[in-house]
Amino acid sequence: MSTKRKLLVALALFLLILGGFAFWLWRGTPAEHTIEELSGKDPVIAEPRPETIPSVAIAKPIGWAAGEAPVAAPGLEVKRFAEGLDHPRVIHTLPNGDVIVAEADSPVSNPGGGLVGWIAQHLMERAGSHGESPDRLVLLRDGDGDGVAEQRFTLIEGKHLASPSGLAWDDDRLYVANHDAVIVFDYKLGETAIAGEPRKVMDLPAAGNHWMRNLVLSLDGNRLYVAVGSASNIGEGGMEAEKGRAAIWEKDLTKDAYPRQFAQGLRNPNGLAWNPATEELWTTVNERDQLGPDLVPDYLTNVPVGAHYGWPWIYWKKYDDDRVKSPPPLYIDDFVRKPEYALGAHTAPLGMVFTLGGERMGAGFANGAFIARHGSWNRNPRAGYDVVFVRFDANGNPQGLPVPVLTGFLTDGGQTRGRPTWVGFAKDGALLVSDDTAGIIWRVIAPQAAPSPVIKPVKVGSLPPRRQLDGDPAQYRGSFQADQKVKQ
Repeated sequence: MSTKRKLLVALALFLLILGGFAFWLWRGTPAEHTIEELSGKDPVIAEPRPETIPSVAIAKPIGWAAGEAPVAAPGLEVKRFAEGLDHPRVIHTLPNGDVIVAEADSPVSNPGGGLVGWIAQHLMERAGSHGESPDRLVLLRDGDGDGVAEQRFTLIEGKHLASPSGLAWDDDRLYVANHDAVIVFDYKLGETAIAGEPRKVMDLPAAGNHWMRNLVLSLDGNRLYVAVGSASNIGEGGMEAEKGRAAIWEKDLTKDAYPRQFAQGLRNPNGLAWNPATEELWTTVNERDQLGPDLVPDYLTNVPVGAHYGWPWIYWKKYDDDRVKSPPPLYIDDFVRKPEYALGAHTAPLGMVFTLGGERMGAGFANGAFIARHGSWNRNPRAGYDVVFVRFDANGNPQGLPVPVLTGFLTDGGQTRGRPTWVGFAKDGALLVSDDTAGIIWRVIAPQAAPSPVIKPVKVGSLPPRRQLDGDPAQYRGSFQADQKVKQ
């Protein structure tokens, strides 16, 4: 056989192997459980199927044609509140009804260099990432009350903004979470531009695999809580690179003091909101990858101060991740917490908002949390790409399985028209949903519904203090018995 022919055979064999690898990569490891089985208070925790190279099942965004819209749950209607936006992520409604939108994408240098960085950049572009962040805050105003924002203003663009996401407002101050710091602007309601210089509230660990930084103010406005995701999947770059990450931070705004780590072990916390019945902080969390399509369920949970949810060493309270090489903290098994509610594996829950009272979504959606599930990139079949509702009982506990609110984002051909990212309520009680790859803010409402009743905090009386020991002292007496002979 000639040298030329040998080279051609070798090239053909290489292309065959490469094609087979690409087919395996894009086909992925098929799931064995439904998303419903992997959801709720008692989800299936499947056997791990570790993947050295992750399966890839990205739904390529194709946008919405004129007149198209997601499918709303029975009794609800959906229409476009605003469109033509550039990668809208977080939305925040101000007390006067104006809506601020953070247009943002990941930092340009975020994926890193080399082959891994190139692959990561390619996957993000296929999923709808632009590769360059707009770095803009836009104000939307529905002045005539018809459910469409006919006015649009650029509050600030470029300057001082670096992949902005989290937003909060109180007492003429607008807080913005960049990927590397929280800053605050002076901003009065009704203003259509921000001219002043910001002040830095606190530094944050920059970029990483998870660059979004959400924030929420305490109910009295005195404290700020900031969610920071991990820089990796399971700390494979070493835990030194994870300092300050996979955590929620608390900053006391009444003191010139350092922030404290409020909770940790949360791989990628995103949505932050206060449960109206319990007045506890709750969050949505994206869990780890490459344990197969059915692990690990992303989740919704309360976050008590000092809580640890196990990442990267443990998931779902009692399951060790044997892939992690870094030694765990001492006695972590004794204090790690179990998440409250599973949202399915690889659904990527982001924005979350509780009903408080006054919403016009109908009786079936009057008490609970709306959650935007951004959608999987590594699950077959694809999961998420929807907005769901988790019902809560009168005591502030989640119940049942997630209820579909907006669907129809995925096509039969495995593409997606858009990706729901964030949720919030308009002043008139409608639900607003940002669709980042389509550049649309959707408005969902039950047209005939009256405003829902206010959800009041549950107050439980405490037991009276014990001021003396008045039990029978005999109950504390004990005695030893003679050793018993063991029968031979």
